[in-house]
Amino acid sequence: MPAAAALKSAFEPAQSWEADAQFKEYMSAVNPAMPRIDVAAFPAALHAEGATRLIPFDLSAALRTAYPATTPNLYAGYLRLKAGEQLRTEFVAASQLFFVVSGSGCTDLDNGSLVWHTGDLFTLPAVDSALHQAVSDSVLFWVNDAPLLRYLGVTPNEQRFKPVLYTQARITEALNQVRAQGEDRNRVGVLLSNPNFPTTMTLTHTLWSLYNILPQGVVQKAHRHNSVAIDHCVSAGPDTYTLIGKDVDADGNILNPIKAMWVAGATFITPPGWWHSHHNDSNEDAIVLPIQDAGLVMNMQVLDFRLA
Repeated sequence: MPAAAALKSAFEPAQSWEADAQFKEYMSAVNPAMPRIDVAAFPAALHAEGATRLIPFDLSAALRTAYPATTPNLYAGYLRLKAGEQLRTEFVAASQLFFVVSGSGCTDLDNGSLVWHTGDLFTLPAVDSALHQAVSDSVLFWVNDAPLLRYLGVTPNEQRFKPVLYTQARITEALNQVRAQGEDRNRVGVLLSNPNFPTTMTLTHTLWSLYNILPQGVVQKAHRHNSVAIDHCVSAGPDTYTLIGKDVDADGNILNPIKAMWVAGATFITPPGWWHSHHNDSNEDAIVLPIQDAGLVMNMQVLDFRLA
């Protein structure tokens, strides 16, 4: 083969690699229009009755993803189990969280079983599957980081932590210790942490969680952060809510807010970077359990938590 022909033959495969090479003018592309993350609500009615099933919060159409997702990094939903029945979950995720909204049962893994009751919370590392079995009618609220892994095109090759059970008894004990220090602070709650992540002090290396009490008659003033929050209401009386908006006035009041009511067993999403304040106008204490991708965001040092 002549040298010129050989050279042409060698370069033909490489030339095909240029097909996806694009070039964008900087100012027109430096701040692209990303899919909008809106306030969204997932009522308790979704899991109030019916067959054993997974009830996902799939917002992939709005997020323009080719895979199920609730936020860009997180996938969440409810798991309803009828007494005596079971359901296997097979999430490809590096971190999983389950909060027991109601009921009792156990979760079987390859290396053992974990028994749970109402108010307990447990985390799982990368596992092939988990078999959830109910003793009584049960509902679990779950969140994992499967969308993050799908975005990266990866699967976990190690377990970054062991399964951890945070019982309702120990959560309540820790919360009462914080309350005893006084309730004149913006947050009266306990961060759930794992010793494997001493730098971020978070639930897992991607997930962050706060068990936050909103005492009766209290307003927790507006704040914001760059992590998306999936807020699950554990308990609440009437007239308990979160105001959510993009801007605040000079006094720290949220302008043109969206009002997300707190209803026990329900969940709502607070978009990243939006201001939000919590209000309890009832005569009952309320508890909310926000789950965020702040483990990841905090490790990147871009959480940017601010009080108004």
